[in-house]
Amino acid sequence: MISVHRQDSFHLRITRVLQEETSHRLDLFLFVPGELGLGPNVLSEEDFYHAAIHVKRTYFSDRYRLPLVLSRLAKRGQLAQEHYRLSMSLYAYQYVVALERSTQPLLEAAREARRAEKAKEKGGGEEGDEALKAQLEEHAELAVGILKRLRRQEPEEESLNRYYITIDNYLSWFTEQRLLALVANLPRGPRFREIRERLIAICRDEGAYREAQEYNSERVTRDPTRMSNKMRLLRRLIEYPVTLKQKTQELGGGEQKAVKALATAVVMVFVSLGLLRVRDTLSDITVLFVLAMAGLYALREVFKDDLRNTLWRLLRRGRPKWRRQYLDPTRSVPVGRQLEWCDYTRFPKLDEEIKRVRKRSVAQREEVVLHYRSSSRMSPTRFLSGYDRTRETLTLDLSPLARLMDKGSHRVYRLEEGQVVREEVEKRHLINLVIREVQGDRPATLQRWKVVMSRSRIVDVEEVHAEGPGHEG
Repeated sequence: MISVHRQDSFHLRITRVLQEETSHRLDLFLFVPGELGLGPNVLSEEDFYHAAIHVKRTYFSDRYRLPLVLSRLAKRGQLAQEHYRLSMSLYAYQYVVALERSTQPLLEAAREARRAEKAKEKGGGEEGDEALKAQLEEHAELAVGILKRLRRQEPEEESLNRYYITIDNYLSWFTEQRLLALVANLPRGPRFREIRERLIAICRDEGAYREAQEYNSERVTRDPTRMSNKMRLLRRLIEYPVTLKQKTQELGGGEQKAVKALATAVVMVFVSLGLLRVRDTLSDITVLFVLAMAGLYALREVFKDDLRNTLWRLLRRGRPKWRRQYLDPTRSVPVGRQLEWCDYTRFPKLDEEIKRVRKRSVAQREEVVLHYRSSSRMSPTRFLSGYDRTRETLTLDLSPLARLMDKGSHRVYRLEEGQVVREEVEKRHLINLVIREVQGDRPATLQRWKVVMSRSRIVDVEEVHAEGPGHEG
């Protein structure tokens, strides 16, 4: 299954785990409201691909306790340095990803509880508060438990210990940041005082732990900018051993040159024939002859580009535009490749199963459809020993669409206790995201999400499950 989450203001994070089948296909359809005016003249397919689509693949394993077992072997001197580094990187990376995913819905729930408290909404609030408190407590206990298990087996060999310190330092800081973000968004009232104090105590303990271990200098600790930059570097060091290297190649370079040469040759044939006809007609170099030559060369410049673009579109229609090659990060050997497409398309040309999932209505006839497709073929036999799956993270940047939205807002009036209340409402747009995934010979999996978006941020991401035939939206 594919999961879609809001990463920050304008980024969607689309993740999936690829099984050991050798072939995979992903189709991503973005249904953009026609009122935004999106089109090839405003944002070309190539610009959207390079600016908005970012793909990363990492090794994946569900044997979460394996790195802890390997750390015991490393402590006894029975494990190679490179193997230890890879296993610990995988453990740390999967913990960070899991913590990010589990924190996001808690942040949304905390913000909602805070808004409810400000608005003094009472109905059913206590039951929701208790559920949120229980989730926060479980979240904190899991994070603390994972860090404790990591710290039970600290390697004694200096080369391994340096890498252990890097991971321990980052995970401690990252856990603290995630918990502090939850505290900052919780309501200030007494209802959440106990859980707030619990989270703050964990953060203080982690800060004291890093200080006792002398992981960071006092100058770095005092400067938030330097601390953030250092931790960003540590995360890159952690991700590097498990992240597949990529080489992207744009396809059709030689064909484009050939099409350009062919278009120029064809146009020049007609221009030359026209010049010969003009010379035979006028039989001398006159002002009229010069004007005729100028007109023919002007027509050449006009029709050459049009002919070249037409031939190029016909030649490349339906063919992949980019090739991405994946390499093992340590051995630099190819472990897979991927072909990619990105095109504008029209709703009538979509597959019937995509139309069925989208449930198009009259109000959405002007939608612009952006289609991104990837077809990959991996070689599990070339993976690192012990791995047979990869985790793909596709980050979709919607800021190019946000720039097409209006800044303004409008007023909404409503009655509240006999009084007319005026509120400023930010204009929002609904973007539908439909994803189809095919792994090996398995049946296709289709999912749909509603992305509510304004000019300033992504407001909400909601998965739409199977609905009745009368549903529209």
